[in-house]
Amino acid sequence: MIDLRSDTITVPTEAMRAAMAAAPVGDDVWGEDPTVIELQEFGAGLFGKEAALYVPSGVMGNQLALRVLCNDGDEVLIDSQAHIYYYEAGAPSVISRVQLRPVESNRGLLDVSALDAAVRPGDVHFPHTRLLCIENTHNRYGGLLMPPDNLAEVAAWAAERDIRLHCDGARLWNAAIGAGIAPAEYAAPFDTLSVCLSKALGAPVGSLLLGSRANIDKALKWRKILGGGMRQAGIIAAGGLHAIREHYGLLAEDHRRAAAFAASLEAAGLGVDTNFNAELKGRLTNIVLLRHDGRRDSSVILEECRRRGLLLSNMGGNMLRAVFHFQVGDAAAQSAVEIATSVFADAV
Repeated sequence: MIDLRSDTITVPTEAMRAAMAAAPVGDDVWGEDPTVIELQEFGAGLFGKEAALYVPSGVMGNQLALRVLCNDGDEVLIDSQAHIYYYEAGAPSVISRVQLRPVESNRGLLDVSALDAAVRPGDVHFPHTRLLCIENTHNRYGGLLMPPDNLAEVAAWAAERDIRLHCDGARLWNAAIGAGIAPAEYAAPFDTLSVCLSKALGAPVGSLLLGSRANIDKALKWRKILGGGMRQAGIIAAGGLHAIREHYGLLAEDHRRAAAFAASLEAAGLGVDTNFNAELKGRLTNIVLLRHDGRRDSSVILEECRRRGLLLSNMGGNMLRAVFHFQVGDAAAQSAVEIATSVFADAV
């Protein structure tokens, strides 16, 4: 079975399992797990931040950032299709007691004039606009990266207005590879950022929250409040270290296979989403969105693909998604093309 539902479905390699089995451990709640400490210091150095905190999930990393950067009743500007807004179960209202103000973007490209229009005036009737959250790469827009020039423009806008910046960088690794820049360059403008170890990199669990030492110290307290204090966590942290060191360099191959998959379906006249047009080609990473005309229900198409040996995910409406990862090689990618072409030929 070729599983392209997500890059979260990878399983640890034998080398990763060996690294996890051999990891020295201690009590991380006491700050004594040497492998967790190594992962946090390595991650902080890679992204050019003072400190990092190992957390169980990307959702927790994002929510810790909002809690640390905002006060109760503040407002957070966010893309209307962002993961924090769309998929995190209303957590900002529960944990940080903030409200989110959605802003429309052009497939993740932010217009500072639209941001200006969303900033609240200094009036007793309105919440204070405290934070802007940016997602890079952007999941619901098909893994499109945020170009560095757009980020620089938005970061300058935020600095002028004393608005803080958080990056939901679950797949920031893919963005850095796709843009050809160092992770630290992408991370530089942000007060905090979260990066996932269990998506494209292939670790079994965990994310890092990165930022200043002061912010990470505050986040540590909130991680404890939320039940995220883990004991001998070095066993899983070792998987994250191995993933960064051994799998980060493989992401370019995932991008190549995704682009080839999309191009093959497009050449066959099938339903590849418009994020694969020439204008946006430089923003593509490891995700392909597939659109059908609705003559058959998505669940029927997904089941037919599954029956022939290909797993895709449902993005709602007439949109399906394929996500490439390092455990889908060239032969499997070509088989995925053949299966999808045959199934979609009857669905568009």
